[in-house]
Amino acid sequence: MFDVIIYLFETYIYNSRLGKNIDENKLKDHLKDIGFYSEDVYNALKWLEQLSSYQKKFISPMLINNNSLSMRIYADEEKKRLDIESRGFLLFLEQIKILNLETREMVIDRVMALDNHEFKLEDLKWLVLMVLFNIPGCESAFQEVEQLLFNSKSSIIH
Repeated sequence: MFDVIIYLFETYIYNSRLGKNIDENKLKDHLKDIGFYSEDVYNALKWLEQLSSYQKKFISPMLINNNSLSMRIYADEEKKRLDIESRGFLLFLEQIKILNLETREMVIDRVMALDNHEFKLEDLKWLVLMVLFNIPGCESAFQEVEQLLFNSKSSIIH
């Protein structure tokens, strides 16, 4: 499922090729034709739809300069999915004001909604990028995460 989400983000969303009037059935057929499983395609599209509705429902204009600091206590299930390195990365993004409380919780929610059990730091970076991409007012935060992704020492992004 996560591979489908990444493919959609890189191929359509990030490159602004996914229009509002896209035929969902054609998109599903295309994804199946290139080798993705039907269940993964369905779950990925549902995941993206939930992300979109979550943003509309809970995100007001971004308050990236939110000065309130909080300590996030992770549930056991969250700790299983987000290792110490990933949790440290989220804290780092909060400290440098890329994420605020709302966007952090949105990222954690989307991580937990994934159906894969292996989740690495590189996956988290992509997920953060996807979450910030569509939130009005997060353009500079998106660009900073994008620089973290593309300016890493590794030539392989994911």
